[in-house]
Amino acid sequence: MIKVVGVRFRSAGKIYYFDPQKFDIKKGEHVIVETARGVEYGTVVLGIKEIVDDDITAPLKPVIRIATPKDDKQEAANREKEKSAMAVCLEKIKKHKLDMKLIDAEYTFDNNKVLFYFTADGRVDFRELVKDLAAVFKTRIELRQIGVRDETKIVGGIGICGRPLCCHTFLDEFAPVSIKMAKEQNLSLNPTKISGVCGRLMCCLKNEEETYEELNRRLPNVGDRVTTDDGMKGEVHSVNVLRQLVKVLVDDGEEKEIREYKVEQLKFRRRGRRDKEERGDKKQSAEDKALKELENLEKKEGKSKLDED
Repeated sequence: MIKVVGVRFRSAGKIYYFDPQKFDIKKGEHVIVETARGVEYGTVVLGIKEIVDDDITAPLKPVIRIATPKDDKQEAANREKEKSAMAVCLEKIKKHKLDMKLIDAEYTFDNNKVLFYFTADGRVDFRELVKDLAAVFKTRIELRQIGVRDETKIVGGIGICGRPLCCHTFLDEFAPVSIKMAKEQNLSLNPTKISGVCGRLMCCLKNEEETYEELNRRLPNVGDRVTTDDGMKGEVHSVNVLRQLVKVLVDDGEEKEIREYKVEQLKFRRRGRRDKEERGDKKQSAEDKALKELENLEKKEGKSKLDED
């Protein structure tokens, strides 16, 4: 076992472990640490704790010191300098007529490097831009192309639920999401209904996926033949996944009637869930094409590039 503290360098960013050394570090404090990018100022989000050696990426870098008031002032000054750096970079992008969208600027704590995050549809030749920026800032310059998910994580916003975006407030990593998750949860397969502000599949599709998989496993499919506990036979008309209720079209010999049963009251042969696509129509074919494009964009997006060293 080894003692560590968990540190973040941006809101809802990835958590990195550091050696607390002799310091009594508490959650919420700011610390100065050594990273692959140089000396950085971070916020402690996990206090001192012990974890197994296998969970550590060696070598474990040390905490240099707990941030002093002077360090806090320097960090605040860096944030102000980032605003002017954004303005300068935007001007230079316009001058070089580059097809790129500047998202954010970031100074390392020791001012050893300035990072500019941008999005673009394809590859951008920014070599001349880097030379111009280096001449202005007199330090190392890095331009990093990020995806639309990372852009949204930085900028923030309000989701269709009316709450601040998950990725901007608490998600430290993007979990893989897929169209299958929307199908499993019986959501509308209209791409505009299951896409987030970033134009990609909503991250929250992952939140309840395991619960829906477990609940769906207990239910029959729509159209399945079932036998009820009162001896009636019928066809499944609809299901309520969360309440575990099943509406069955039963035939008592004289007329057909829809009755509602708890899943425990039914006997049926359990089998895998069928894709809703099997019951698609012409109207859905246009959605299928849009869904395919959305899924391809999801694969193309790849991993977040915000926390790359």
